[in-house]
Amino acid sequence: MSDIEIIEHYNLMDNGTMTNLGVLWLGTAKQRGRISFPISVQYIVYDQLEHKVRKIEWHDNQYNPKELLLEIEKEAIELEYSYEFPDGLFRKTIRHYHPKVIRELLLNAFAHKSFTISSDIMIRVYPDRLEISNPGGLPLGVTVDNLLHQRHRRNPYLIAIMSDLGLMEGEGSGYDLIYELNSMEGKHPPIPESSFNEFKVTQYSEIQNTDILPLLDYTLKNYELTQKGYITFGAIANETKMLATKLSAYLQLSDEERLRSYIDPLLNLGLINKRGTGKGTTYFINPKLIANSKANVKTTLKNIEPYALKALIIEDLKMHPQSLMSEIAGRLPDVELTDLRNTVYKMVGKELAATGGRTYRRYELSDGRKEKK
Repeated sequence: MSDIEIIEHYNLMDNGTMTNLGVLWLGTAKQRGRISFPISVQYIVYDQLEHKVRKIEWHDNQYNPKELLLEIEKEAIELEYSYEFPDGLFRKTIRHYHPKVIRELLLNAFAHKSFTISSDIMIRVYPDRLEISNPGGLPLGVTVDNLLHQRHRRNPYLIAIMSDLGLMEGEGSGYDLIYELNSMEGKHPPIPESSFNEFKVTQYSEIQNTDILPLLDYTLKNYELTQKGYITFGAIANETKMLATKLSAYLQLSDEERLRSYIDPLLNLGLINKRGTGKGTTYFINPKLIANSKANVKTTLKNIEPYALKALIIEDLKMHPQSLMSEIAGRLPDVELTDLRNTVYKMVGKELAATGGRTYRRYELSDGRKEKK
């Protein structure tokens, strides 16, 4: 293709005249300034007390979108900070924000900006989090609860150019990549918020549980998983264990059948185990994998077997009869509250007796159990 054919292919020119998109990419600063609301950015850094300590603005229309992206990445030195952890004889470094996560969030803000609203793309950097917002809410049909799966492009031609330049994923929103990278670094997924005039994403830098980092590293090096697999495995590892309902919500899935495509490969490889059926199904990391990875994962009662949990409740109520559910939970803080409630409810009428109303119901051993005590 000739230069003119390439320019027309990407809708940068129409009948010999540059389009607004063409001006954005190929025009001068003066020409870009004639677009109603071109891409403008503010980068603001805050301290612990949320006082502004540094600010950079890009309002002069000097750069095209790619040049602006590279300029932001060069100036945003605070986003390059990292954690260090011991790794045998060496040190392992994990950045507060993976560079690919930063790029995807920035390019999403560029690509989904509304060019009819007079407002800047805002990049706010706090000691514990990064916030990026762009003018314009989510496109029709896309919500904060279906970002992983719903596809709708506000500026499709702009996205096509960025994708073909190798700057961003073209087939989706990029949030699946963000989820994958965060999961395998032990971090929370991004938190999206949308209103009519603004879309904002908050990404926390905190690593949820540093003890599982060797486990995540071991899995990355020894198993080839799909993007779905890495997202799901990381989510379960970070939570220690997850109910099927909670995992479905995390993955923004609407039915159990769709969850199987995420879970079954991990079960087949022996990376995770499951317990229970239906909505009560729980997924957790295979203890053999934890042992093989030499991860120093702390022992927890979250994965306690049902029969062992029943024995634990019986022992607790031997010493503390007539206890409220909240009191039992307070003495067994490592046990998942959902598991504790379900087990206690199933034991009532058998091993346990309950007295009082629904709100202040108290539990004790049944008469048969008291005699054996």
